[in-house]
Amino acid sequence: MKTYREDAVGMEAARRYSPGDVVAVERYDVIGRPSYISTSYVERQNLTLRMQQRRLTRLTNGFSKKLEHHVAAVGLYVAHYNFCRVHESLGRRETPAMALGLTDHAWPIGELVTACLDNAPRDPRKVHGPRRNFSVIQGGKA
Repeated sequence: MKTYREDAVGMEAARRYSPGDVVAVERYDVIGRPSYISTSYVERQNLTLRMQQRRLTRLTNGFSKKLEHHVAAVGLYVAHYNFCRVHESLGRRETPAMALGLTDHAWPIGELVTACLDNAPRDPRKVHGPRRNFSVIQGGKA
């Protein structure tokens, strides 16, 4: 719960377009059914997903025609967001996976792609498993 200071003119922070200076922050646990729920974090994540994942927009070339491809693209985006992308909001130049203790370093793209290919489900109808038309080159040099 944030407490804001009123400005010099005496206008309340709730009546202005931007909030006043934060004077105090109080943290407490909410258990059960809270009377007030903030959906700001979920809405921010939804907006980030929509803006960075163009497959969710119908009128783009990247629009997924198959559900399987759509699920794979969104899954790859979520993995990149959590394992590769360093978030400023965490403060210590770390990824969400590092903050949770799932990994000790930010993954390069090559490591993410290798992990995705190694854990890809195999189609029982195909004898040789998933097709690999490319290989990951560490460091970006051949």
